[in-house]
Amino acid sequence: MSNDVDFDLSPDQWDALRTLRNPTSSCRPSKAPLIESLIKLGLVVVNDGVPAMTPTGRKVLVRGSCRLLDLVA
Repeated sequence: MSNDVDFDLSPDQWDALRTLRNPTSSCRPSKAPLIESLIKLGLVVVNDGVPAMTPTGRKVLVRGSCRLLDLVA
């Protein structure tokens, strides 16, 4: 597997990605600058005013999950 999905995200950015992993979730991140930072990285898109994770965003979330578990251990 290539390292093209290895991003150094802030804890807030990780939280936003986790929130967006379920498209039917009613609780969406509301911090516009946070969402904009993820859009610039290509991890999130906005469709009809609703932020949604891109396929790259999903890969980043899955690959970063191991790193997140190390941080809380």
